[in-house]
Amino acid sequence: MSNIVDTAVQAGTFKTLAAALGAADLVQTLKGNGPFTVFAPTEEAFAQLPAGTIDSLLKPENKAELVKILTYHVVSGKIFSRDIKPGKVKSVQGGELSIGQQGGKVTVNNATVNQADIAADNGVIHSINQVLMPTG
Repeated sequence: MSNIVDTAVQAGTFKTLAAALGAADLVQTLKGNGPFTVFAPTEEAFAQLPAGTIDSLLKPENKAELVKILTYHVVSGKIFSRDIKPGKVKSVQGGELSIGQQGGKVTVNNATVNQADIAADNGVIHSINQVLMPTG
C-alpha cells in the first residue's frame, strides 16, 4: 500500500485532482502521517465544471482558492464507508460536509460516492462524481 497521493495517482482516475494537489502544494501534506479521508472527484466530476474553471484554478494567482476547494474535500481521520453516519462532518478547510445516504449510496453534499474505501497507508479515498465547492 502507499500514501493517499500515490494511491490516487496509481488509480488513474484522479489525474486532474493530482495536478491540482501539485499546484496547491498539498502533495506533501497528503503524503504525511494523516490519517485523512479524501472525497476525491473523478475526471468526469472535474469535466462538469464550467469551461476554463480548472485552467483558471491551476494558475499561481488562484492558489488560495484552489487550496480552499481541495481541503474542503478532506476530513481528518480514516473513515471507511461502514463507519459513515448521516450528519455533518468538518472538513480540513473548516467548512461542513453533509453526509447522507440515498438509494443505498453514500452522498457528500450533492455528490455521490462512486467507489468507496480505496485504502492507503495514511487514510482512505472515496471517489465522488462531483467537485465539492465550499460556501462562503
